[in-house]
Amino acid sequence: MKIFWNYMRPHRWLILLSLLLAGTGQIMTMIDPMIFGKIIDNYALHPNGRPENELVKGVSFWLAVAIGVAMVARLARSLQDFVMRKIVQRFGMQVFNDGLKQTLRLSFQEFEEQRSGETVALLQKVRTDTERFINSFINILFSSAVGIGFLIWYAINKHWALVPVFFFGVVVLGTLTGMLSRKMKKIQRAINKETLKMSGSITESLRNIELVKSLGLTFPEIRRLRTFTKNIYDLEMKKVKQVRTLSFLQGTTLNLLRQSILFILLWLIFHKVLSTGELITMQFISTTIFSPLQELGSIILFYREAEGSLLLFDQLMHKPVEERPVSPTELGTLDRIRFSNIVFRHQTATQNALDGISFSAGMGDTVAFVGPSGSGKSTLVKLLLGLYQPVSGEIYFNDVPSSEIRYNQLRRQIGFVSQDTQLFAGTIKDNLLFVKADATDAEMLEALDKASCTQLLARSPNGLNTVLGEGGLKLSGGEKQRISIARALIRHPRLLIFDEATSALDSLTEEAITDTVRSISARREQINILIAHRLSTIMHADTIYVLEKGKVVETGTHEELLEIKGLYYAMWRQQIGERRNISAN
Repeated sequence: MKIFWNYMRPHRWLILLSLLLAGTGQIMTMIDPMIFGKIIDNYALHPNGRPENELVKGVSFWLAVAIGVAMVARLARSLQDFVMRKIVQRFGMQVFNDGLKQTLRLSFQEFEEQRSGETVALLQKVRTDTERFINSFINILFSSAVGIGFLIWYAINKHWALVPVFFFGVVVLGTLTGMLSRKMKKIQRAINKETLKMSGSITESLRNIELVKSLGLTFPEIRRLRTFTKNIYDLEMKKVKQVRTLSFLQGTTLNLLRQSILFILLWLIFHKVLSTGELITMQFISTTIFSPLQELGSIILFYREAEGSLLLFDQLMHKPVEERPVSPTELGTLDRIRFSNIVFRHQTATQNALDGISFSAGMGDTVAFVGPSGSGKSTLVKLLLGLYQPVSGEIYFNDVPSSEIRYNQLRRQIGFVSQDTQLFAGTIKDNLLFVKADATDAEMLEALDKASCTQLLARSPNGLNTVLGEGGLKLSGGEKQRISIARALIRHPRLLIFDEATSALDSLTEEAITDTVRSISARREQINILIAHRLSTIMHADTIYVLEKGKVVETGTHEELLEIKGLYYAMWRQQIGERRNISAN
């Protein structure tokens, strides 16, 4: 729970104020039975022949004091609740914000290995569990501790025999709670892990709902998810058994403690040590304190839930983030890039994904990388974007090594069109503003025009304010890709990357998108990097690099590579043959 106290430390003065108010409210609450006991002793049982007006006057005075004490108690509790809510909300907001920040700063390789649904579920659970624990700690545990202290003080002033009873009861309660709490800790950790797994699986299922429904996998998927809920159910039932056992033992102990106190109080009355009013006072105070203590099992449960969630949160916060140079070199405007003998291997791989890759490109150049699946094309893009770091070799931007620059400064000069088009729920305008928040309508229309989106806008009555479904579900594949291209162009990138931008499109749409890419390259306004499996999309490139098993095996223009009659020629012949067969059919 060290991380818990680290987050609570900035609010320590508010915490102290909340504890002070909670203690004040509890003490004021327990003064009320003392006033009641005094009224019983001095006025109800022993009027001593005093006149009625004197009795009424005395009782009225003490009742007025009781009303004042009650008002102070309520005011203290109201203020304490306000301060506590403020602490809890600040704590929850900071934990959630830090968790999101850490998640977005994780190294890409680390981020690839976890599910987004698990992270969101964890952050929500940390916030909920810690808020519940803080509330129960201050409102129940701390207030009861103050009450016990007050009761022991009151008991010492009356008779020493009451003290051992309280001490013994507290020791027994503490022992029982500690024993069962350790068992609940293991169960709670298992529950947290299973819950996060289920959240991740549900997120994946909903994100891929089209595939699930299209293949008739709805009920198999429901059965798969039920295994998670069954595991959580079994663990929850084990936890409930522990909590109910603890609550039963605590309730029994508290009942014995109350009866023991009552016996001693009566014994003291028989020996003329206590009065009837003092007995009533002690009973009221005992009830005020011991009733909340019956919820001690719930408090321990809240503590274990918060501890388990914070442990997972702590693990998230200690995962490696993207490394940044201590003294970065200013990159300036990007004009050229260069790979120098780059070697890269994935963490779990046995061979290099890229092996000795070298190339360079300057402003206006169009460079393409082609090759069969698994040749390292997408890995090269991730290295270019700084999502992966090379095992050896160096990547240069403006002749500055990538290890000496801040990648976010570079990334703001990059336009990226991925193989899997990622659009956001909202309007066309929202999707463009996502990459350039200060873009004007004129800039958006210019980018859409360059991306050949004029027909899409023409048939959309709301223009830029046309609402898209989540992921662009209301658009065709080609229209999604065109908006993605416009989004890449709107920031006027110095480096424009197309990562197999037409691989998921039909031949007619592919040809149209290829024409768009060709026209963008012809303007020579930026460095263009094309990654492709279909060779027809990169025929216009100034230089084509052919990859095979992570190595460059051929280099040249489209015509030069056809003359070599190597791998590129074989791929070209195969794809031309496929096109002819499709045309014939």
